[in-house]
Order: sequence, then C-alpha cells, then structure tokens
Amino acid sequence: MDLGWFLVILTILIALAFDVINGFHDAANSIATVVSTRVLSPRIAVLWAAFFNFVAMFIFAPRVADTISKIVVIRPEDPVFLYVVLAGLLGAIIWDLITWYLGLPTSSSHALIGGFAGAGYAYSGSDSIRWEKIIATASFIPLSPLIGMLIGFLIMLGVLWLVRSQRPTSIDHVFRKMQLVSAALYSLGHGGNDAQKTMGIIMALLIAANMMKPDVQLTLTNPDTLWIILSCHAAMGIGTALGGWRIVKTMGMKITKLKPIGGFCAETAGAFTLFLATHCGIPVSTTHTIAGAIVGVGATSKLSAIKWGVATRIVWAWIVTIPFSAIAAMLCFDLLKMAHLW
Repeated sequence: MDLGWFLVILTILIALAFDVINGFHDAANSIATVVSTRVLSPRIAVLWAAFFNFVAMFIFAPRVADTISKIVVIRPEDPVFLYVVLAGLLGAIIWDLITWYLGLPTSSSHALIGGFAGAGYAYSGSDSIRWEKIIATASFIPLSPLIGMLIGFLIMLGVLWLVRSQRPTSIDHVFRKMQLVSAALYSLGHGGNDAQKTMGIIMALLIAANMMKPDVQLTLTNPDTLWIILSCHAAMGIGTALGGWRIVKTMGMKITKLKPIGGFCAETAGAFTLFLATHCGIPVSTTHTIAGAIVGVGATSKLSAIKWGVATRIVWAWIVTIPFSAIAAMLCFDLLKMAHLW
C-alpha cells in the first residue's frame, strides 16, 4: 500500500472517529430534556436518540454535506492537500475533547468548520478558503439559538394556552408521552444535520485524492457513495449511544428546570429549526439550537428561571469555537509539516 492510499484510509477512519466523538459530545442535545424531566432513563434515552440519528439518512437530502465539502478550495493535483483534511479533523477533535472535558456544550459542527478552514489557511493562505461559506455558517452562530429561543417561547405559550384548564398531573401524564415524539424528531434533525458534515469532509478527501469525480452525487442509490452515508450515520449513532454525561448535566439541569411540557416544547422547537436548516443546506449547531430553545421555554415562566451565568459561559464557548479549532488545526498542519511527511 502506497502512502497516498494509507493516508486516505487513515483520514477516513479519523473522520469516522470524529463522527463518533460528535455523537458522544452532542448526545446531550438530543437527550438532555428527556432525561432531566425523567421521562426516560439515561441509558434508554441515548439508545432512542441513536436509533433516530441513524435513520435520519432516509429523511434528508445531503445538502449540508455539499456545503461542507466546498469550504476549502480542493486541489486534486497537489497530494499535500490530503494533509489539510487530516489536520482539519485533528484540530476539530482536539477542541471537542477539550470542551467535553470542561463540560461545555460547544458546537462540533463549528469545530469541524473552523478546523478545516484553519488547516486550509495554514496550507496556502486565505485564497484557499471560500469565505462566503464561512460567513454564511458563522452568521448562524447567533441566529440558530435566537430562532430556537423564539420558536420555543411561542410553542410554549401556545401549549400553555391550550392546556390552561387542565390539571397539572394530567398535563404531565400527557406530555411525558409526547416527549418521546419530540425527542425522536430532534434526534432526526441532529443526525440529519451533523452526520452530513463528516460526509462532506470525506467527499472532499476523495475528490482531492482523485478517487471521486467533483460532480458526483452523494445519494443512497449510488453504490460509490452509499458506504459514506451508512458509515457516517452509524458512527454518529454509536457516539450518541455512548453518551456525554458531563454535558447532559449542563444542558438539561443547569440552564433551567424543565417539566415534561417544557421539554416537549424545547425539543419540538429545536427539531423545527434543524429540519429547516438541513433542508436549506445550512450546517447549523445542534447545540446552539437546543440551548436557545431551552432558554426560550424557561423564559415563559420568568426570566429569573434562567441561570444566566451558565448561559453566558456557554455563549462564550460558542464564540471561540471556530477560531480556537482553526488554531488547533493550523498547529496540527505545521506539526505534520515539521515531521517531513511531504
């Protein structure tokens, strides 16, 4: 096996490892509310979320994957570009592991985007980056939580009005069951948006290695791309099944206290936002979306119900994700270069 083939296989394995870490890191997004309201035990909740992460491949067209694969200008004529993909993945993984350890629900999506862009910049400067893709994605750093917050707030108000004459025990009984549906919908949106990001990285890698044509369509019906879709969704599901309990505690218990009705509204708002973004091919942060939705739901009781100190800490982690993961990827690229691998 020559070095080129070895590098491609190694990078694909690292990409799938990132997908596992993504699912592990972002498991809290799918299950935090359903666990914090005690509708499901943590073990059952992660299996529920993992299943719907996997079946999302049958629901969504891979528009997000197409966006991710075009963040950096691919240069198939230069074998060094393969190291750009590798360094980008390593930078994203490093940032994800740091924030997982600290219990910060940052965006694996933005870590991947920042890592890929940072490695591309280290490779050949700003000319290698499609800045319009970066700007479009970065614009949704504030937009996705705001959209989730607004929709969560409105859904919660509407549901409270509908059940205004019902007894609290009856409301809890109904919405404990309804949360199973909302958690499933959110996990579909999570799998649909996040698994596609790794697909886009693998597509960029194969195109750069001249193993795939630039105009190939990523579909379940294409045997050349079927394995990419299956493996990425499987890796995401496995990672979610492993869970990330540090972040579950932050997302579901520290921002605000939720009852089943609030959990249902937050998950439904998050799912709606993710479905819309995935349909439009926008790689949004599932973390930002559900956090905004939880804040919106909590704000319907009173603003003091939100623990703003925790929320502020999370926001700062969001802001620094793209630049810090980019720096980590640049350092990884420089280290690979210092190792005289090319």
